[in-house]
Amino acid sequence: MTALPEAALPEAALGEVARTPLSVYVHVPFCATRCGYCDFNTYTSAELGAAPGASRAAYLDAVVREVELAASVLGEVPPVSTVFFGGGTPTLLAASELVGLLDAVRARLPLAPDAEVSTESNPESVDEAYLAEIRAGGFNRISFGMQSAVPAVLARLDRRHTPGRVPAVVGWARAAGFDSVSADLIYGTPGETPADWEASVRAALAAGPDHVSAYALALEPATRMAAQIRRGTLPEIDLDAQADCYELADALLGEAGMTAYEISNWALPGYECRHNLGYWRGDTWWGFGPGAHSHAGGVRWWNVKHPATYAGRLAAGESPAAEREVLTAEERREERVLLEIRISDGLPVAVLTASERRRVPTLVRRGLVVAEGDRLRLTLRGRLLADAVVRDLLD
Repeated sequence: MTALPEAALPEAALGEVARTPLSVYVHVPFCATRCGYCDFNTYTSAELGAAPGASRAAYLDAVVREVELAASVLGEVPPVSTVFFGGGTPTLLAASELVGLLDAVRARLPLAPDAEVSTESNPESVDEAYLAEIRAGGFNRISFGMQSAVPAVLARLDRRHTPGRVPAVVGWARAAGFDSVSADLIYGTPGETPADWEASVRAALAAGPDHVSAYALALEPATRMAAQIRRGTLPEIDLDAQADCYELADALLGEAGMTAYEISNWALPGYECRHNLGYWRGDTWWGFGPGAHSHAGGVRWWNVKHPATYAGRLAAGESPAAEREVLTAEERREERVLLEIRISDGLPVAVLTASERRRVPTLVRRGLVVAEGDRLRLTLRGRLLADAVVRDLLD
């Protein structure tokens, strides 16, 4: 595909892309059901209806077209270092379809020999044969949406798997030869008790992953669960209780040998998710699929959200981007502060202005950051108040 004028990148951005690690994200927008807490760009079969442009076949064809567009825009680039399939539920696609999309990427944007290739998966959406097929097809990392080990909490989150499914799928992934297996958890669900949360963290560790993500439940107003809370049929989210959950998770995961390499992510040494680190470090990534976001050399853009609109644009030879923006040098600097302070490597002090550096001693005295050499790192308390730390640095 010839690069479309509206998709072209400025020369300065292309120059930066040529010397920056490159990642690929593929958004698969399909879900079997819509969870009450979710506001991601996902669609069930009932929501999509029978429109031809919203079909799975149309989606698969459109993503391949966008990969061709990316290859024409980017030109000569470093080999792709990470690929991440997210959603939605990528493993609602047939294993052959998921591998086919990976094949389309590596045919046009060659992968590095040691590329990290991940997919998200719901535990109930895969079996042994599926995992073996995608591992043989090139996937080497998988992240299972465990969320909780407590049936009542899973039901409140509208999750469909049973607690016993998680150790089974982790075992199947190990048997298939995956290099890394992650479990994703959510804490702070209305009605979840401290004992529920501790049971979930311990169950996740017992399943044997080498990486755990734990996210505080945060609700957008339009979600079904937010409406239930407004009506009083569910209790309010307790932010203090969420902080207690975080501290407990950090302690238990630390006892198991995992380190918090980012605020919401813990891993055994060497099992950090390289794809996510690329986001926090400001690398280049191209997001394929409806609603996917991309960044290259200070240029950001995001695709139209609906699968039918996305497929229709690409079928017509048009860019699927809804909007894009070019960041100023100052916006990029502030974004570095926002993102790099989150990771355990910390933020280089040199990124801060002189006036911002003068605020650091106060943050140290408050126990929110530590200054080690030329870097600032969040303390445990600082991780809990990371947004406030950034505001205090930049305001």
